[in-house]
Amino acid sequence: MAEKTKEKEYTVEEKLKSLYELQTLHSEIDRIKTLRGELPLEVKDLDDEIKGLETRIENFQAAIVNYRKDIVAFEDEIHVSRNKIERYKVQLDEVRNNHEFDKLNSEIEYQELSIQANEKKIREANNIIARRNDEMTQCRELLEERSAMLEEKKAELDDIIAETKQDEEKVREKVKAVEAIIEPRLLQAYKRIRKNARNGLAVVYVQRDACGGCFNRIPPQRQLDIKMHKKIIVCEYCGRIMVDPELAGVETVNK
Repeated sequence: MAEKTKEKEYTVEEKLKSLYELQTLHSEIDRIKTLRGELPLEVKDLDDEIKGLETRIENFQAAIVNYRKDIVAFEDEIHVSRNKIERYKVQLDEVRNNHEFDKLNSEIEYQELSIQANEKKIREANNIIARRNDEMTQCRELLEERSAMLEEKKAELDDIIAETKQDEEKVREKVKAVEAIIEPRLLQAYKRIRKNARNGLAVVYVQRDACGGCFNRIPPQRQLDIKMHKKIIVCEYCGRIMVDPELAGVETVNK
């Protein structure tokens, strides 16, 4: 029976080198994404604003339709009132007593007041329609402006993505290769630290006797332990994995 192939055992130094290389690759992906700047957010904000403007225009249109329906109803009521007035005036010529005369005059007066009230409602409705039309015109002009801006931003973003896509894909392929040689438990810890880190740095090297992530001072003995590469050491302040500059390939300058 063939013996099972044993997985390669990596030293702590090799693990640290792999983790730092992975961090370097992820930082490169972050840099590529930074090239896109605020464009993705700007595109989303413009898209949301355009949808809001379209909704406002639809609401204005619906309101105008309703006000015009109201105007038709008010005009119908005015027409009814005028017919009643004409009929009451004919009846005035046929009254037999003062009571009937006063009653008909009261009805005529009431209908005239009703006409005045409906004419006022029509003026108010027409004024509102005029304001809504003005607001709708402004919204349409703004919509046209924002739509043009959105097209420009989308084209700009598409160009940047097209320029950086190939580079990003190459780096991601390298990321997969490095992740494959890191033990799952350690990789999971790295990803957790990176996710919680404000700048995306999970692995940092010692800079000027301090953590390269939070810049808190590291005691000399702990710095010596980091240089020994005998165990994986994390910063007691920020929790990032620390390596010495030599392992990171960084030349230190003593001042």
